[in-house]
Amino acid sequence: MAKVELKQPVVAEISELLNGAKAAVLADYRGLTVEEDTKLRKTCREAGVTYKVYKNTMIRFAIKGTEFESLSSHLEGPTAIAVSKEDAAAPAKILFNYSKNAEALELKAGVVEGAYYDEKGIKVIATIPGREELLGRLLGSMQSPIANFARVLKQIAEKDGETAEA
Repeated sequence: MAKVELKQPVVAEISELLNGAKAAVLADYRGLTVEEDTKLRKTCREAGVTYKVYKNTMIRFAIKGTEFESLSSHLEGPTAIAVSKEDAAAPAKILFNYSKNAEALELKAGVVEGAYYDEKGIKVIATIPGREELLGRLLGSMQSPIANFARVLKQIAEKDGETAEA
């Protein structure tokens, strides 16, 4: 069997992984212990993020001609790729938060919602609050004026009730 025939399924697997993905983030995992890597994979899995290690040449073939092609310049050394098809910020957040405790893990770059970001950009994306938190903040800011208005009306009604009795 030729080498090309062995590599095609791996390239197809990576292409399928990236097909429809909202985000893909590359990281250098050199120096992670097996225990740290296992915890990272578990954290990713629980968040719906796929975390895999492939050969750089396989990733390079798979991303050629896609929105992820800008990542090819970062495919040097040991490379892991974290991909999410649901939450665009999840791979960046998980890898960034995990790299705080496991200093061996280094972010390289990523593509989020079709836009390329270098290491600094990925770290900024990782610090942006999640969708749920932003919706909670919006709801809280909308409820606050209504609650204040209701309190004022209640106080006015109570005050009017006291003067009517007197």
